[in-house]
This record gives sequence, structure tokens and C-alpha cells, in this order.
Amino acid sequence: MLYALARPLLFALEPETAHSLALGLADAPLRLGLLRFRRPPDRPVRAMGLEFRNPVGLAAGLDKDALHVDALAALGFGFVELGGVTPRPQPGNPRPRLFRIPQAEALINRMGLNSAGVEAFAENLRRARRETVIGVNIGKNRDTPNERAAEDYERCLEALYPYVHYVSINVSSPNTPGLRDLQSPDALAALLARLRAARERLRERHGRDVKLLPKISPDFEAETVRAIADVVRREHMDGIIATNTTVSREGVEGLPHAEEPGGLSGAPLRPRALATLRALVASLGGELPVIGVGGIMSGSDAAERFAAGATLVQLYTGLVYRGPELISECVAAYTAK
Repeated sequence: MLYALARPLLFALEPETAHSLALGLADAPLRLGLLRFRRPPDRPVRAMGLEFRNPVGLAAGLDKDALHVDALAALGFGFVELGGVTPRPQPGNPRPRLFRIPQAEALINRMGLNSAGVEAFAENLRRARRETVIGVNIGKNRDTPNERAAEDYERCLEALYPYVHYVSINVSSPNTPGLRDLQSPDALAALLARLRAARERLRERHGRDVKLLPKISPDFEAETVRAIADVVRREHMDGIIATNTTVSREGVEGLPHAEEPGGLSGAPLRPRALATLRALVASLGGELPVIGVGGIMSGSDAAERFAAGATLVQLYTGLVYRGPELISECVAAYTAK
């Protein structure tokens, strides 16, 4: 209800400005001690050896630098994914780089992995209470060539290992040149093998296990999705996230901002993300959990992902258009298997 009142004001602002303001508004009640958000009822899920209060999480991209962890957890998410974060600070692409397409309940972003860098990110995360399952999305710096990308991912994993429950390996953002090439079976296998070996060393050092999950694109044919699933299984990953944003403009043709470069999210992404999820679930045969994300704008959309085999789901653009009530709606849509 409160978000419904605030949304016209937020949508009157430039999208990235509104994004920052909305995060500040989420922080205010906790910072001032005025109130706590009403959580949805617990619907516990156990996956990857982790206990989730409920199966609905925040997708990466909303809190880039781990500055709002406690406020976002208080909204009622069962888990929160932060970032993406890169090893070294980088500004991302020039503004404007975030665009609303309200007629289609969609966003286009070309943020370009703007990041404070992993050291600042880790310090922010260390100071947070972290009272929920925490994931972090990691990527490479824009100027790091792909043949050295594994070094960037490994540096992020090492810096964040003590503070997180899982790491989402971003090889699918369309806004860093060449990044999606890391999804080719050979490149992906090499990267995941390197991170798996690093995880073994870090597990021994820290005495805790952090899960590894690649996050993939929605823009592949089923045959390529099956090849990726084979790599993920062979490299002993703990799960997979489907999907990132799309470079397709199907569903927004002719609308204002539709031709802006960047990744499209929101309602038009739903069919592609759902098809990728189904292909992964079929290929993996229940061996690994799949997190469904992309175009979840209602409880019925979440129910569709659960029915298609998603173990967990994540929200981002739906939160922009619907507000925190969407979290409770999606939690209510979950039926334990």
C-alpha cells in the first residue's frame, strides 16, 4: 500500500535517481528505529545444504555495493543476492543507463557492472547483520581480457568467502563486452574448474562451504542450454541461476526506449526465462537446483516457475513495478514439493 502511494513520485524521477531514493526509503525505518516490515509467513526450503526462510529471493543488481543488506532482508526475502561486484572499482557505463518501459512492465539497463570494488564491498558486507541467506554476484572488470577473467572471479571469491552463503558467477551480462563468450562450453568449463579448485582451498582455510552457481543467459537455444547443463554438472557446481537479462526486444517493439542498448528485463523476458528454466530442469533431471528469475511480476508467475521445476525464485523488475507486496504474493504461491 505504501509503495503504491510512493510509486508515482518515484516514476516521475529519472530511473537511476529513483532507484537510489527507493533504497534510502527502505533503509529509513531500520535506521530510525520506527518500524519493522511485516514479513510473509515462513515457508522453509532446504536447498544446496542451506536453510531458506522462504523460496523467494532478491536478484542481483538492486544493491550493487552491499549498502542496504539489512533493509532488503527486512522486506521478507528468503535470501538476498547482492552485486554484481568486480575486483577493482569501475564506474560502469555513462548515464543515462537505466530506462523504464511501463507500457510493457519492463526495464532496459546497461549499467555495465558499476562497482565500488570487492574490497569496499566486502567491508560493507562485514558490517551488515546478514540475518538471511546471502549470495553475491561476481564478475570481471571491463578491461580484463577473457583469457585472464578467471583471476578476477577468483579474487572476488576469495575476498567474499567469509561473508556469504553462495556466489553467483556472472557470465551472462550483456553490458560487459565479451563477457557472454565465457558461456561457451570450453570457456565455462575452464572457469568453473578454476573456481571449484579455489573453493576447495578456501573451504579448508575458513572451515565453511560456500556454494557456486553460474548465472546464464536467456538467449540460447535448447541445445546450448543442454551443453551448459552438462558442464555445470561435470564441474560439480551446486546449482544454476536462470536467467540474466535478454538482448531481444520481443514484446517491446515500437515502445519508447525499446531501442536503447542493454539488457531487457520484466514481463517481456518471462517466456525466454521460463523456456531456459524448463530446458535446464529437463537436462539436469533433478541433480541440481535451479533458481528461476526473469519476468516474475505476480504470484502466478512464481507459481509457474515452481511448477516448471525451480527450487527458488528471484525478483527485481517486478519489485520496481509492484513493490514489496510482490514478495508475499510469491511466497504464498509456493507449494512444497
